[in-house]
Amino acid sequence: MQSISILPADTYIVVNKTVLHEEDRKILTMLYQPIIGYTAVSLYLTLIDDLDDLKRTSNDLTHHHLMSAMQLRLDDIMVAREKLEAIGLVKTYYKKGTVNNYVYLLYSPISANEFFNHPILNVVLYNNIGKKEYDKRQEIFKVPRIRLTDYVDISSSFNDVFKSSNIKPFEATLDIEKRDEGEIPLDEVIDFNLLISSIPTGLVSNRCFTDETKKLINSLALIYNIDTERMSGLIRTSLTEKGLIDKTLLRKNCRNYYQFDNAGKLPTLIYQKQPEYLKKPTGDASKWAKMVYTFENTTPYDYLRCKYKGAEPTKRDLQLIEELMIDQKLSPGVVNVLISYALKVNNQKLNRNYLETIAGQWKRLNIETVEEAMRVTEKEYKKMKKIATNTTKSKTVIKKNTKEEILPDWFDKDLQTSEATEEERKELDKIIDSIV
Repeated sequence: MQSISILPADTYIVVNKTVLHEEDRKILTMLYQPIIGYTAVSLYLTLIDDLDDLKRTSNDLTHHHLMSAMQLRLDDIMVAREKLEAIGLVKTYYKKGTVNNYVYLLYSPISANEFFNHPILNVVLYNNIGKKEYDKRQEIFKVPRIRLTDYVDISSSFNDVFKSSNIKPFEATLDIEKRDEGEIPLDEVIDFNLLISSIPTGLVSNRCFTDETKKLINSLALIYNIDTERMSGLIRTSLTEKGLIDKTLLRKNCRNYYQFDNAGKLPTLIYQKQPEYLKKPTGDASKWAKMVYTFENTTPYDYLRCKYKGAEPTKRDLQLIEELMIDQKLSPGVVNVLISYALKVNNQKLNRNYLETIAGQWKRLNIETVEEAMRVTEKEYKKMKKIATNTTKSKTVIKKNTKEEILPDWFDKDLQTSEATEEERKELDKIIDSIV
């Protein structure tokens, strides 16, 4: 993805590449929203509303229009747009000029049936909302089954009703609207040349590796973190007698492999690092930047395990952190900041009520980056300290043996501007190496 600076004055038009139905809104809010969030869904619906009366194209609009309509910062809108692009609902085209121009192509969400059978979306939805809510959503989209075994099909065929006549031939029109679903853009994580060459030709059919099958293999490799060599072995155990891949069995084998290596767990957000678009640009050598880098490039699981001195964190703590990411939709790097601060101020304990209170506040403040989390924590601490100082001054007796508060390392007014010493660099590098 090419990073391009965008301004409120930059213009855009919306082009509808599909046919949108009322059912799509239900699919967006019930299936897509738990994955991409409310803001991204809201942006998609806002772009639909920008279309003309015939729902084909919009007029030229500015991004300031979007900011006003959604009451959001442009940075937040761009993050939401990237989520729509990543999930296959929007494609963005860009033309540079005095005022830059953008074209946003809208695509339909996939059907509920495709969603619940998707190798990535299905798993992520399950982990984001839990089994109870997942089952509810499945029930909503289920089609009732009617037993027709005692019935006879008496439907008329086309030939029974219509007869051919002598009509002048005509050319079909190609530019007619159709329903067009966008695909999730995925980088290839599997080397298919290596994969295919690693399986003896006698085991597989020539029709084994179709484009559809390759797409499934790549998706499974991504969600279950499987390399080419391991995937080759899993495919061999998923072949039918005809040398074709049993897709259901391959899904099951990949899932079982992941669970075996991860103590029965399924892929979840707790094992993910901070997304690239939310990371701080590299190049800063200050101690502040080193700490930001650590939070951004470590999964909450690894960060918590580091705090356990390399031991496996308790199920209670892991579940608590996972719930914060799923329920409050906090990004992985932000969760790391929260873990660090909570442990420091609560004598190395993760208190559920305290964590949920802070997480709720950060969600309302729309905290998404590590730096935002560090700064808001520092700001809150200074505010509390000021209140405590004023209260202390009003008292006539001051306790002399006041215990010094233990604070996170970034609570230092000179931290951002000062360069890390050689000793500090070595210590931070040691921490990063132990958890990345």
